[in-house]
This record gives sequence, C-alpha cells and structure tokens, in this order.
Amino acid sequence: MAPRQYIASFRRLIGLGLIAGIAAFGLVFYQVWRQSGIDEAQPADVIVVLGAAQYWGRPSPVLKARLDHALDLYRRELAPRIIATGGHGLGSKFSEGEVSRRYLSENGIPAEYVSVESSGESTMQSAAAVAEMMDQMQLTSCIVVSDDYHIHRAKKMLEEHGLTVYGSPRGSSVEYDAWARCKRLARESASYILWRIGIRV
Repeated sequence: MAPRQYIASFRRLIGLGLIAGIAAFGLVFYQVWRQSGIDEAQPADVIVVLGAAQYWGRPSPVLKARLDHALDLYRRELAPRIIATGGHGLGSKFSEGEVSRRYLSENGIPAEYVSVESSGESTMQSAAAVAEMMDQMQLTSCIVVSDDYHIHRAKKMLEEHGLTVYGSPRGSSVEYDAWARCKRLARESASYILWRIGIRV
C-alpha cells in the first residue's frame, strides 16, 4: 500500500473513531438528561442522601434542598431510615454526613434512624461505602436523592454493588438557563463515561 493510501486509511479510522465517540457521548448525555426528569420514588429499605457542601456546621442551600426532599420521602413512609453521605471538606471539622444527620434530627427524624457515611470523597467512594453499610444492615433497596443531573451516575454506581435503586431528584428553587443546564449535563455525562472506562471520578 502506498504511503498516501496509509495516510488516507489512518484518517478514515480517526474519523470513524471520532464519530463513534460522539455517538457514545450523545447516548450517555441522553440517558443522563432522561433520568434527570424522572422521580422513581417508591417503597424501599432506606433513603440515601448524597452529600453536598456545608458551611460551619449548617447545610448549604443545595444540601438543604436534598435533605428537605429526603424528609418528604421519609414522611411519606417510603422508607423507615436514611443514610446521609459526605466527608470532611478541606479544613472543616464537620462532615457533610454529620451535618445532614443533625439537620434531619432537628426536623423530627430520630437520630437512631439516620446513619452517616463520612469517609467518601467522591460519589464512587460514597456508593461503595453505602453498599457496604446496607449489606451489614441486610438492606437491598434504596431511594437515592441528589441533584437531577447527578441521579443517573449515582444510581448506576449503587446498582454496580447489586442494589435495587430508585432515583429521586431534589426540587430546585433555582432555574438554570438552557446553556448552564446543558453544561451540567455534559459534565456529568463525561464523568459517567470516565467511570465506566475505569478512571476514578
């Protein structure tokens, strides 16, 4: 094969690879977007609230919205207990999980019904730790609460450990414009793909 033919073949392979990559990203983006608009909340063994920032022992607006949604699910008797996740931020003496438990207790949920996972520094680590806790408690199903764009990845990570998972996105008092929402979904799609190919995120 002449050098020009090698180059042409190489370019075709590159082009096909790019098309395949774009198609794969598009499929994941669609899955993330579709899951973000579905509330699957139904009876389960436990509600899992994924952590978010806390400020000096109080939940940030994002974390508060997640916790308020978990409170609503609990009061609807969809699950008898809650697992709150989230480790210590840089330089913080409070973990997100501990702050979440305090907030839930202040809002009427007995502390013994709230378990804390405070070792995870990423969604993947928190999912693994939650799965281990649920195994110890002989629980097999959960409702996972997070932001809408985050539900798909969190759900898949928990399912990877053999759990039955129902996604339930928190309500939002902030309306993002179309471009901001698209960026969030794209970033989450990229994170999901990286996790699927073995890169820790």
